[in-house]
Amino acid sequence: MTAKPGVPLARRSSTLSSSLGLGERLFASGDERRLAKAIEVGLDEVEATLLDEVRFADELADTTTRYLLEAGGKRVRPVLVLLTAQLGDGATPDVVRAATALEITHLASLYHDDVMDEAQMRRGVPSAQTVWGNSVAIITGDLLFARASRLLVHLGEDALRLQADTFERLCLGQLHETIGPRADDDPVAHYLQVLADKTGSLIATAAESGVRFSGADHAYIAPLREFGEHVGVAFQLVDDVIDLSSKSEATGKAAGTDLRAGVATLPLLYLRELAGHDADAADLLTRIERAINAAYYAETDESELAAVVAELREHPVTARTLDDARVRAAAAVAALGPVPDGPVKTALTEFAEKVVDRDG
Repeated sequence: MTAKPGVPLARRSSTLSSSLGLGERLFASGDERRLAKAIEVGLDEVEATLLDEVRFADELADTTTRYLLEAGGKRVRPVLVLLTAQLGDGATPDVVRAATALEITHLASLYHDDVMDEAQMRRGVPSAQTVWGNSVAIITGDLLFARASRLLVHLGEDALRLQADTFERLCLGQLHETIGPRADDDPVAHYLQVLADKTGSLIATAAESGVRFSGADHAYIAPLREFGEHVGVAFQLVDDVIDLSSKSEATGKAAGTDLRAGVATLPLLYLRELAGHDADAADLLTRIERAINAAYYAETDESELAAVVAELREHPVTARTLDDARVRAAAAVAALGPVPDGPVKTALTEFAEKVVDRDG
């Protein structure tokens, strides 16, 4: 596959920088520049295929399925597919097809997630169900899941099995998040499994797909799946910390958005654990729950809720959550042991490290 002429290095490296958060210093050597160039060309092909595939015979279906696609997105998952494919033959037609199907699967899950979460915004635009209603948003997600499966038919039984397993985990993660832990479940372990299913599974499948469909050594599949699982969970744990951030201009949402929506993120779960034997933690937990309930019924002003969110942000349970994310990132890097040294391993390592350093 030949590179497109006239594509500057700054643009090529920016694909990895914007999608995976990698620094420009990564692209100093010739091998690293060739890696960035190959991924940029592959991503151009993925984007073109996305536009071709997210097209139906019906004008309404075209409008709704393209809605979030055209709103943007970092394309983290297809970039990971293209990156790990460099361990084999690179961005072959099969790799591009797999990367496209994975991004469509991710896109479909966003439509369903926003209905479940009653989200008002997604990617800077009103969420699909606020525009067309829940039924249209759900059917749109179903259409996209169907299109992803149709794409993978051409890649054989292994591809379909991988897609089915990933879809099953996405559904189980959403189900368990919705129902919550049972009486005999550890709430923290339950929450971490939800993160692994809802986010880790797709990241792991992206890392695996690049190997599986590029002709690379299948011995790399298990370590790269482990890498993806850990990175996915680390990413979401950092999101839990970012949710409490006072830097609304960086996060694009008010501090404590998840708390306001009734989502028990890891800092709150750790606070609940601590409240059983720590009076100060119990007091803070009571005030948080009271402020959230009052805000729901519009019986308090923003300052009271902002104050308890700020206390939780500065509480040791939030630092503990960030520490957990760092442990996961370190485990992801350790999982890369069998992967050969080179620009692919370097990029994956930096990606895992950058996940815990972001602030938005």
